Amino acid sequence: MRLNAALGVCFAALVSSTAAASGLSAESLEQRDLSLTSTLTTGSSCANGENTRGSWSDGYSIETDFDLKFPSTGNTVKYYWEITNGTCNPDGHGERICMLINDQFPGPLLRATWGDWIEVTVVNKMQDNGTGIHWHGVRQYHTPGQDGVPGLSECPLAPGKQKTYRFQATQFGSSWYHSHYSVQYGDGVVGPMIFDGPATANYNYDLGTYTLTDWYYQTAWAIDNITSQNLQKNEPPPPGDNILINGTNKNADGGGEYNQVTIQSGKRYRLRLVNIGEDNFIQVSLDGHKMEVIAADFVPTKPVTVETLVLGTGQRYDVIITANQTADNYWFRANVATACYSANKFKGLAIWSYENANKGTPTSTEWPQSSECAAPSPLEPFWPQKVPSGTFANLEKELEIGITRTQQVPGGDTLTVWELGNGSMSIMYTDPTMEYIMEGDSNYPELYRVLPTMNSGGWNYWLIQQGPNVPPPAHPIHLHGHDFFILGQGDGQYNSSASLNYDTPTRRDTAIVGHDGWLALAFRSDNPGVWLMHCHIVSDHKTSLICPSKLLTYCYRHGISRRALVSSSSSPQTKSTSRTETSSTRSAATTRSTPRQLIIRRTTPGFETHLQLALEVLLHRGVGVLSHHGVGEISYICMGSAVWYYHLIVMLASIE
Repeated sequence: MRLNAALGVCFAALVSSTAAASGLSAESLEQRDLSLTSTLTTGSSCANGENTRGSWSDGYSIETDFDLKFPSTGNTVKYYWEITNGTCNPDGHGERICMLINDQFPGPLLRATWGDWIEVTVVNKMQDNGTGIHWHGVRQYHTPGQDGVPGLSECPLAPGKQKTYRFQATQFGSSWYHSHYSVQYGDGVVGPMIFDGPATANYNYDLGTYTLTDWYYQTAWAIDNITSQNLQKNEPPPPGDNILINGTNKNADGGGEYNQVTIQSGKRYRLRLVNIGEDNFIQVSLDGHKMEVIAADFVPTKPVTVETLVLGTGQRYDVIITANQTADNYWFRANVATACYSANKFKGLAIWSYENANKGTPTSTEWPQSSECAAPSPLEPFWPQKVPSGTFANLEKELEIGITRTQQVPGGDTLTVWELGNGSMSIMYTDPTMEYIMEGDSNYPELYRVLPTMNSGGWNYWLIQQGPNVPPPAHPIHLHGHDFFILGQGDGQYNSSASLNYDTPTRRDTAIVGHDGWLALAFRSDNPGVWLMHCHIVSDHKTSLICPSKLLTYCYRHGISRRALVSSSSSPQTKSTSRTETSSTRSAATTRSTPRQLIIRRTTPGFETHLQLALEVLLHRGVGVLSHHGVGEISYICMGSAVWYYHLIVMLASIE
């Protein structure tokens, strides 16, 4: 297998020179039977119970590294989801525009058992938005076409259309799913996910997921606009308005409701913490009770006891909490992690009560705030695995997180974009990178930023370094299709003499780069596909329209006419890349000559302010053609096939 890599706005991608040489086809990529790699081991084992959580079935247990072997249950779990436009009011502050899954925010729980196949039929009932669902942390081993990343593994799911995702739960643990289309998940296309399996410590009850999210009273598009303006001034994103725990909290005026949990003295409870937020790093704790960490992301860990945990967006921890304190009411806290330079106007709170306690407002004392923006240390994987040492000095990729302000838009404003490795990656929704691989075409457009890396089965060593003069906060770095090993991380500039851990490195799929720090990681090229590595802060990995070289009418500072028609005389100046005759209809050269359009249609009256803000946001990014038919909901269609998008991302792709 040959592996190449592609860099993006704040991150990279891997691809092979030809798909033909690999023997892969669309069918084999998305539907290949995995029985050869997951043959069941015969024999008996203890059932998984309160005192035998490490056991499973058919010879599988917590001792089984699921990167090497996993069961095949023969069972298929099916879900049917409809994504719609709507409103939500999770903390009682007031209704705001949301995007809902089956009329829920957060979306419904997806639950399966280790080894199950999962089929999720997604129906896009939004009038003017595409979508696509990504299954965060799922390796998609031999099913990279199910990763749910528009522009990479698929085209966006168009309004009125449906798609059935099919993949296997080759891992076990806790995670979440979310839209990977624009900033959609910040407006509600998000939900929890559990793959049941063994554990590294015993417990009595599984409380399920505890989703944590910063909440904004403006839409994700509006926050994106403010963030972009702040970035031009080297200022951090705006603070959140609240923090939700399992989709609820009280607001600053006392409205809303707390999440409440009742526990029994002497019992042990598994809690699955998941940060599904837009921006904030969140520190969690339960007053008076310590937490025993048993998994980080999808990776079981040797148990470690902590008082508090910091979760960046996309990170997960499975913990066990023992009800061993005086029967009373206690605050569960989800506060902004100030050590990560996050900001929020309010605190996330929930009430945990012992079953024989008089219910009331807790008076408990919180644990001290952590002074570090970091994971617990040590945090060792349950399955020991050493990374080959001595090779990090011959670093294959050194990727600096930075920003550039080199592109000008009419009116004198500067367009500021994130970069990783001195460049920004762009994608085309109608020309997914996966299709290049399927056709054996290595002539990727220049803006795809495809760079060569390690061969099949080999180790990749990357250093991600925060560049100078970049505003806070820290960056949660997430890798699709793989876990990585954290060899080291620290503040300031990386020094080659820094002590790196090759013997017992933490293994996970999302890690923190401090706002002025570095992250050294390693991962194996062992999963063919096209994958992303990206910062999981929405304002960093957002899809923002690239500004054309000329814009005849610039309305950002001059208001928006209800019948405004803004046209562009040119599209982005990008290097033309030829394709084969079979793909000429979507060739890069043909695509780039297509006018870009955005249509906002009248659907529901009463959103004029939101609509105008949306027009400002999109004009500020340089939309080619805008048309606005009456006062309507903020939503858009990318007409034709020439809309280029920024991503704070690194793609990864590999082919056998």
